[in-house]
Amino acid sequence: MIGAWFFVRETYAPVILAKKTNRLRKVTGNQNLRSAFDSGLTPKDLFWYSIVRPSKMLIFSPIVLLISIYVALVYAYLYLMFTTITEVFESQYHFANDLVGLAFLGIGVGCFFGQFFYTWLANRSYAKHTAKGDFKPEHRLEFMMPGSLCIPIGLFWYGWTVQAKVQWISPIIATGVFGVGLLLIFMPATTYLIDVFTVHAASAMAANTVLRSVVAAILPLAGPSLYKQLGYGWGNSLLGFISLTMVPVPFFFMKYGEWLRTRFQVKL
Repeated sequence: MIGAWFFVRETYAPVILAKKTNRLRKVTGNQNLRSAFDSGLTPKDLFWYSIVRPSKMLIFSPIVLLISIYVALVYAYLYLMFTTITEVFESQYHFANDLVGLAFLGIGVGCFFGQFFYTWLANRSYAKHTAKGDFKPEHRLEFMMPGSLCIPIGLFWYGWTVQAKVQWISPIIATGVFGVGLLLIFMPATTYLIDVFTVHAASAMAANTVLRSVVAAILPLAGPSLYKQLGYGWGNSLLGFISLTMVPVPFFFMKYGEWLRTRFQVKL
C-alpha cells in the first residue's frame, strides 16, 4: 500500500479531472469551473448515493445480476472445498497436522496458471481486436467459456477420486483444475464489468463483491450436512450439476451482451 501510494499513477478519470479542475481554478481565478464528473452532491449525499447505486445495478441490470450470481456461486464452491480439504487429507490420506496445508497447493497452483494464461491470452486478444477496430466488452468473456467447463470437471474429479480413495495426488490435481476455472471466471467477469460500466465500474464491482461475499459466507455452512448425506462423490456431483447450468452464461453474453447493454440501461 505504501509503495502504491508513492509509485502507482492515478488512473481514475474523475479524480484526474477533479485535480485538473482545481489546478485551473487556481491559475485562472475562475471558481465556476467544474469537472464533467462533478455531480454537485455533498459528501453526505454522495455517500448515500454510492450505497444505493450498486443495489440498483444488482437488481435492474441483467449483466450485473447474472455475472454476480455466477461469480458468487464459484466463490462459494471454493469455500465449500476449503471445508473438506483438511478433513479429507488428514483422515483419509493420513497427512500430518503440520503438512496438511500442503494439500491446498493444488488450488494455489491452478489459480496461478489460470491468472497467467488469462493475462497472456486476454492481452493478445485485446490487441488483436483493437488493431481491427472491432473490440467490444464481450470479447473479455472469450476465456470464461473454457473456465466455465473447468469448474464442473474439477468438482466431479475431486468428489469421486476422494470417494473412491484414489491416490492423493489425483484429488489435488482436481483442485488445480478447479483453480484454473476459478480464475478464468473471476478475471473475465471483473474486466467485463469494468469495460461495460466504465466510470460506474466501482459500483458494479461493489454489487458483485457484496453478493459473492454473502453467498460464500452462507453456503459453506451447508457443507457438513451435504457431505454427510450424499458423500463426497454425489455431494460434489450435485455442485457440479448446478455449475453445469451456469456454463451457458458466457456464451449468452457473447451473443446478447451488446443488446442487453443498450436495452437495460440503469438510471444512476
